[in-house]
Amino acid sequence: MAKAIWNDTVIAESDDTIIVEGNHYFPPEAVNSKYLKESRHRSICLWKGIARYYSIEVEGELNRDGAWYYARPIPLAAKIKGRIAFWHGVKVTA
Repeated sequence: MAKAIWNDTVIAESDDTIIVEGNHYFPPEAVNSKYLKESRHRSICLWKGIARYYSIEVEGELNRDGAWYYARPIPLAAKIKGRIAFWHGVKVTA
């Protein structure tokens, strides 16, 4: 079971993650959306496509752009479509 934890709070938990480049991509239903705030930040990966971001807010503390996902990935990365990965201090355990 993989967990994403930030600020002593479990943000996501699932035994159905997909690991790409060392990052666990959680299915959206495994992520507690009450902690996610849509971000305007975007980035581009040449083989995955355009990444969109969420900031994470727990108990008034903000982790800006601490999660990302690919809404419309390039076909090579289709298996992670809509799945959410974490960084910026979010601890992911498996």
